[in-house]
Amino acid sequence: MSKEERPLSPHLTIYRWPITMTLSILHRITGVALAVGLIAFVFWLEAIAYEAVSYDLISETMRSVIGQFALLGWLFSFFFHLSNGIRHLIWDTGHLFEKRQADLSAWLVLVAAVVLTTCYWIIV
Repeated sequence: MSKEERPLSPHLTIYRWPITMTLSILHRITGVALAVGLIAFVFWLEAIAYEAVSYDLISETMRSVIGQFALLGWLFSFFFHLSNGIRHLIWDTGHLFEKRQADLSAWLVLVAAVVLTTCYWIIV
C-alpha cells in the first residue's frame, strides 16, 4: 500500500483545540517573557545606578513603538501569569475540575488579563 492511499487518522478532522491547552501553552510563554522582562529590568536598574548615557538610551528605547509594545507584552504577561496562577491555586484546593468549569475559568483568566492590562496601561 502506497503512502498516498493510506487514510488520515480521523482525529485530524474532528479534533478541536481546547482552551485549557491554549492557556497551558500561553502560561509557559508568558513565564519566559517575564524572565526576559526581568533581565531587561535589571539592565535598566544598572543604567540608573551607574551611567546616565545608558539610562538615556534605555529610556529612548522604551519610549519607541517597539519598546512600548514590549512593555505592553510584559504587562500582559504579568497579569495573565498572575490570573492563571490564581486559577491554579484554586485547582490546588480541588475545585473547578469539571470540564465546563475549567473552560469557563480559562475564559475568565483571559478576560481578566486583558481587562487588568488595559486598565493599568490607561491609568499609568
